[in-house]
Amino acid sequence: MREIIETKAAPGPIGPYSQAVRANGLLFISGQIPVQPDSGLVVEGGIEAQTHQVMKNIAAILAAAGSGFDKLLKTTVFLTDLDDFSAFNQIYGEYVGDSKPARVTVQVARLPKEVLLEIEAIALA
Repeated sequence: MREIIETKAAPGPIGPYSQAVRANGLLFISGQIPVQPDSGLVVEGGIEAQTHQVMKNIAAILAAAGSGFDKLLKTTVFLTDLDDFSAFNQIYGEYVGDSKPARVTVQVARLPKEVLLEIEAIALA
């Protein structure tokens, strides 16, 4: 069984993909960037503000699927500058708490809308 998850509390897709897909008890969340769902604009203010927005977007999708940060299994983090890792990591940790999902973090040359980070996630649905 496969179900598309959509919520207006997170930014809509900017291409031919879904915010998330639930299948076989798992939730696959597409890469989230620091876009405000109401305005569609990128959050201003560096890695801290952008990390908070990405995590809020992920939280909204998790909630729409009846899941939460405590059910995260794995995340993949794309940063445009690994010098932002420490600041990102501090804020990320505030959201995931003790659940500590598996994670990959890589530096990339460029992301959509020139944002500083993108995060995709897999969680229990």
